[in-house]
Amino acid sequence: MKKITIVIPAYNEEEVIGVLYEALIAMSQKLPLYAFEYLFVDDGSADGTLMHLNHYRQKDQRVQILALSRNYGKETAMIAGLDYATGDAVVILDADLQDPPALIEEMVYWWEQGYDDVYAKRRSRKGESWLKKITSQRYYAMLQKTTRIPLQRDTGDFRLLDRRCVDALKQMRETQRYTKGLFSWIGYKKKELLFDRQPRAAGKTKWNYLNLINLAIEGFTSFTTVPLRISTVAGFIVSIIAFIYMIVILIKTLLFGSDVSGYPSLMIMILFLGGIQLISLGVIGEYLGRIFNESKNRPLYFIDQFNDKKIDPQQKKN
Repeated sequence: MKKITIVIPAYNEEEVIGVLYEALIAMSQKLPLYAFEYLFVDDGSADGTLMHLNHYRQKDQRVQILALSRNYGKETAMIAGLDYATGDAVVILDADLQDPPALIEEMVYWWEQGYDDVYAKRRSRKGESWLKKITSQRYYAMLQKTTRIPLQRDTGDFRLLDRRCVDALKQMRETQRYTKGLFSWIGYKKKELLFDRQPRAAGKTKWNYLNLINLAIEGFTSFTTVPLRISTVAGFIVSIIAFIYMIVILIKTLLFGSDVSGYPSLMIMILFLGGIQLISLGVIGEYLGRIFNESKNRPLYFIDQFNDKKIDPQQKKN
């Protein structure tokens, strides 16, 4: 009997845990030929999420609980779940039920047909503002144009991964993680499934526009150096324009004499050049900061407990 692990990162999701568990049970009953493991990764929740998970584990040993020592963020919670997943295939599922567990049945079917990465693409996105939808479309279009890696648009983390995909992702231990890009980077045979994304079943979203901006920056700095090239090209263009303007001023002064006019244009040029320099330094700083963080070689996360067992920081995952 093949085993499928469902990795579910959860942060302050006490209101939805019960509904999610029932949905997982209903899904697994439709696939009686497979053994399931529900691996919840508690990402340092401050509410009753962990208490609810312990309650369900007491009556169902398929529920596995991996509690992180603090809130590390969803990207780190996912790699922690992959580290502890033992299934022949792994499904990554959000706890808010915006991604339907019922679709896992079709994912398993295509996995059995030989696909290594069966990912769900959003046909529609209910409950999201038009601004978020537009900015998401523009972001992915821009990111695709700046990298040679084929990225899937309108897709999240909801997908089924074969064991060899999981093992490939586990080898990538960078601290600045952009998992959506890593799914594409590892390659392997992929299959797309369309679905209609629903609003949250309960609770409030933990994402805001600042989080999304940070995630977008991670995407650009992780998979392309185009921002550095843009700053270089912009520097050349501004330098050429400044040189031409200098020649014009010099000729004008030699032919017609100097005057005190031009203060506004001089200030505009100084401020413009200063802005270009600061932007370029900021782009360089983003990449340099990531090099600095990677050079520390810190562990990605620490585990507080796995199921009922406390985990020592020195203990290694087998």
